[in-house]
Amino acid sequence: MKDLKSLINEMETRRKSRERKQLIVGLAAAVVVLGATSLAVTVFSKPEPKQIAEATPAATAFDHVALSAKAAIVYDLTTGEVLYAKNAEAQLPLASLTKLLTLYAASGALAKNTPVVISAKALEADGDTGFTEGETFTFEDLARLALVASSNDAAEAITEAATLAQHANNGTALLASAAASIGLSQTYALNGTGLDENGTISGAYGSAHDIAVLAGALLKRAPGIAHATIDPYVKVQSLSGHSYTLKNTNPDVGHIPGLLLSKTGFTDLAGGNLAIVFDAGIAHPIAIVVLGSTRDERFVDVNHLVRATAAQFADRPFP
Repeated sequence: MKDLKSLINEMETRRKSRERKQLIVGLAAAVVVLGATSLAVTVFSKPEPKQIAEATPAATAFDHVALSAKAAIVYDLTTGEVLYAKNAEAQLPLASLTKLLTLYAASGALAKNTPVVISAKALEADGDTGFTEGETFTFEDLARLALVASSNDAAEAITEAATLAQHANNGTALLASAAASIGLSQTYALNGTGLDENGTISGAYGSAHDIAVLAGALLKRAPGIAHATIDPYVKVQSLSGHSYTLKNTNPDVGHIPGLLLSKTGFTDLAGGNLAIVFDAGIAHPIAIVVLGSTRDERFVDVNHLVRATAAQFADRPFP
């Protein structure tokens, strides 16, 4: 029989042996856990986001265009694309650009040969075209005078005739209906000439975008009237045989290639306005409108935009 001392020594040896085994097992388990954790981190960790460079907008021919106008637009009438815009939705005084709306409304109510009489009220409008009370013209001839020479007498007489033909309550209702029919949400007119009502209220208001759409609509509805605006002069004859030859209010009509329509506007409240449509390609009309420029700078502004549009189209195919 082992003595007590030997038995104690043997038990101590076995205890140390068990502790070593437990330590080895524990260390092995720890290695396994750490390995699994490392693997999980490797598999499931979210990768570091890559740095993505911001796209640089493509340069256009309009990038360095500087205008005097408060608002402007270059509008593709074929695609509905806005090629250039400066405050294009701002509602501003229209001056004689209002006559585009007057002629659009009237061309839906009057035939080309409908007689239109110059009334005493029409002669009260500012500006003297030389008409006499009771003088009569065909609608188309008087419309050409109204646009080319910006005759307020002619525009007022046409508004009266169209209002009567449409059984509208007044000229304002006639023009409002025409504007709504082509979706001009920012345009309304108090008269058919665009002349200021007084020192603080314009005869009509609208946006550059609306006028671009309107110019395209008039060109489609009444091309004969619209195309007259590209000539340096307009010559018409009253039904009594009196002839009138008047100069175009846009002196640049002979210098814009492919011009299809032109209309000027100027009042104290509006400043200088100008709208044109020109063909940038084969049957590809582009409308350019400037509002709130000056009497002289409106022509410079449009020239800048015509040149930029031509440069833009030279580098891209037509859709």
